[in-house]
Parts: sequence; C-alpha cells; structure tokens
Amino acid sequence: MLELDQLEMDFGGFRAVNGCTFRVEENSITGLIGPNGAGKTTLFNLIAGALTPTSGAIRFLGEDVTGLASHQLFHKGLVRTFQIPHEFHKLTALENLMMVPPSQPGESLFANWVAWSRVRSTERDVESKAYETLEFLELTHVAHERAGNLSGGQKKLLELGRTMMTDARLVLLDEPAAGVNRTLLRKLETKIEILNKERGYTFILIEHDMEMIEKLCDPVVCMAEGKVLIEGDFQAVRSDPQVLEAYLGETTGDAA
Repeated sequence: MLELDQLEMDFGGFRAVNGCTFRVEENSITGLIGPNGAGKTTLFNLIAGALTPTSGAIRFLGEDVTGLASHQLFHKGLVRTFQIPHEFHKLTALENLMMVPPSQPGESLFANWVAWSRVRSTERDVESKAYETLEFLELTHVAHERAGNLSGGQKKLLELGRTMMTDARLVLLDEPAAGVNRTLLRKLETKIEILNKERGYTFILIEHDMEMIEKLCDPVVCMAEGKVLIEGDFQAVRSDPQVLEAYLGETTGDAA
C-alpha cells in the first residue's frame, strides 16, 4: 500500500531522515518506534505531505505521491492525526465530524439558493454518519458538547472519528496514547483493532507506549538518528542489540 524508497530530509546541514526504506502492507498496523529525536515525526510529515523530501520517493497505492500536498493526499485516502489533537474547539463533537467530508453542496452559496433540497439531503446523510461514528466511539453522550471541553482521551477518539468520516485507506496515528488515561486508552486500542480487522483500515502508529505497540502492531519499525535500524515482529525488535543501544545507550557488551 505504501512504499518509502531511500527517503531523506535535510534541514540546512542536519539530516533528520536518512535513507528510510520500508513498505506498509494493506490491512496491517505498522508500529514506528524509536527514541526522541529519531526522526519519526519528520517521517510522518513527509508521508502526510506537510514536508517535501530532499530526496527519495513515496508511493501510495502504486502511485508516486512524492511532494503532493496534504489536501491532495487526503482526497486519495491518506490522512493523519496529531499528538496534540487539532479539534475545532468551539464546535461541538458532532459538528467536528460533520465538517470533514469534502465537497458538500452546502459549502456553495449558490447551491444553498437553487439546490437546497440536495443540500439538506446531503446534510442529513452526513449527520447520520457522524452519529454512527460517535456511537462506534462511545461518544454519543458528548455529541453536543464543545470539542474544546472534552478530555484528552475523548479528543483522541474524536480525531480517530474524523478519519472515519473520510473513509480513509491509510491512517497515520501520531502518539495516540499521549495524555490519555488507561481506561480510555484501552478503548482507543479496541477501536483501532476493530477498524483494522473488520473495516479494512491500514494504520501506521508512532508510539512510546510499548504495551500498545506489542498489542496492536506487526510489523514494528525502529528508527534512530533518522535511519531505520530494524523491522520485524515486536519480540525480535525489542531484543535487538541496536534497539537496546538506541534506547538505553548500551553497547552489546554492556547489555550482555
């Protein structure tokens, strides 16, 4: 589904992403781990179109999408969430979901005058889908609450819901566990698992919570200093000497 080929990103004389190459298979949940400063978020920004790589290629669904902007990738089914949720805090949870689907006829002033029945019909369909999404996320009780008043965990669930409103093919999740209490985190894990196994969503997940990575992700890709150190199942990655050194500053001999 997604192929990264020798991806590099330079900021002046600093290379934040250095020759990253790996594939993301359809219907997988790929974990992306590594110490702070490893280049994970920069890599996400490249994949999501927020940055243009210095060199290398990104292919999505067989198409070269290198350098395409975020809004272009959005229309192709590639979307992302953020470590700090980007909700519209003065809109309700329901309204945050309803504004996501693109090309709604109600966005046109002309259509509101001459095609109001189509505008209203589309709005009802979008509203119905938004309520179904809130029900799936177990957030119907906050449907009419301003999104800015939600808890950290509820905001993370709402961000996941916004990706559902787009019928996304590939979702980039940036540290979904950050700032979430354990109860809501377990709920978030369950929803991601259902979307993957039952609804065909593919995920790439940046996370420092190794319990979440172990539960959800296969394969796991570990980065350090802008490079991919190793890719494999969780147990293999966790026990690799390079990974131990990257996280703990140990040499192979020290670890032994």
